[in-house]
Amino acid sequence: MPETAVESAGRPGLLRQIGFVTAASVVVANMIGSGIFTTSGFIARDLGSPVALLLVWAVGGILALAGALSYSELGAALPEAGGEYVYLREAYSPLVGFLSGWMSFLIGFSGAIASTALLFAYYLAHFFPAVAPPRAAGIAVAVALVWVLTLVHVIGVRQGGAMQRFLTFAKVLAIAGLLVAGLLMGKGTTAHFQPAAPANWSAFPVSLVFVMFAYSGWNAAAYLAGEIRNPGRTLPLALVAGTLLVTVIYLALNCFYLYALSIGEMSGVAAIAEKACIPAFSQAATHLVSALIMLAISAATSAMILAGPRVYYAMARDGVFPQGIAAIHPSFQTPARAIILQSIWITVLIVFWSSLEGLMMYTGFALVIFSALAVLAVFVLRARRPDLPRPYRVPGYPLVPALYVAASVWMGIFTVRGRPKESLMGLLTVAAGLPVYWWMRRRP
Repeated sequence: MPETAVESAGRPGLLRQIGFVTAASVVVANMIGSGIFTTSGFIARDLGSPVALLLVWAVGGILALAGALSYSELGAALPEAGGEYVYLREAYSPLVGFLSGWMSFLIGFSGAIASTALLFAYYLAHFFPAVAPPRAAGIAVAVALVWVLTLVHVIGVRQGGAMQRFLTFAKVLAIAGLLVAGLLMGKGTTAHFQPAAPANWSAFPVSLVFVMFAYSGWNAAAYLAGEIRNPGRTLPLALVAGTLLVTVIYLALNCFYLYALSIGEMSGVAAIAEKACIPAFSQAATHLVSALIMLAISAATSAMILAGPRVYYAMARDGVFPQGIAAIHPSFQTPARAIILQSIWITVLIVFWSSLEGLMMYTGFALVIFSALAVLAVFVLRARRPDLPRPYRVPGYPLVPALYVAASVWMGIFTVRGRPKESLMGLLTVAAGLPVYWWMRRRP
């Protein structure tokens, strides 16, 4: 029988019915979105070297793994729904935890889901041009995708988990098929891996920022810790295994791009996966790539729709979000109200997408800071709560979490220098959560 989490107030909690495969699927699906299929062309333009291109993706994987290892200790010690909201609440204060959850609801999850849903409609327009956003038909497709996935996740964790596993497996198998066919049977040359000119190493930090956005999502399973069976063991395995698998996939895809195209031919190309398929196969292969990206996007959208509401559910149980959002559906045993609330807000963002692009830009800085604070919580909790049970400890402590925090600070500095206006607006958006928090705390 699945274990039921019951809090001191006597309210039934979420059921522990998520196993390793589903948890790892959420990590893989959340990480592999559209980024890996679009960003390598811009990185090739900035770095100008195949060696530097592969190196920056490898460094990104190392940093993502450092974050996953750190979150593994936190999630095993605090196996509750909510992820970094819980870690920041316990390490610093309920206010800091709330501000991270505020950003997650406002744009962190909701904005990312709105973005991927619109990208799904954009790639569907490859087959049906009439549904290209911002046309009304494209908006309708994006909204429909969100609500279909929402319905599946509302009616049960088992049903949602089964769908998530199917989408993730299909995505990984499709990518593996593309790699095998491209590297073994496609037309290309290993000569493309030889540098034609010195690398532009001064562009490495900025390129790393783009790479880390493509790696974002390595912490997805942490939000489901309150529903994972044997979280002290299963959660670290899911986070680490999912991150390692995605790192291997990313490096392999970049090797495929370089095998099919020279670094000069890659330079500045947005649809890099499609362009790489043309010399490797034929023009018709672009249809398969568009279908593959649609599959990747739908899996990532599903994973975020599953993970995000667990943050608002945890906040509501703490009394810093409307308490009705903490209700568990009596039949489906899911945080149905939290899932539906998130999708309502996502729908608003999709409909008014023209005002969202800037919002996504300036909240990126704040989201990097909150993830760094969460990893820093490994140090804080070891000092403040040394007796906290830790079924899993970060290997290589303190170097591993320190590496992630240092890299986040480094990227934050470059973000502030490059986009000072957006960074300031991000901080102001965080500050806008202060009166909301005080109002929620003052309620009876």
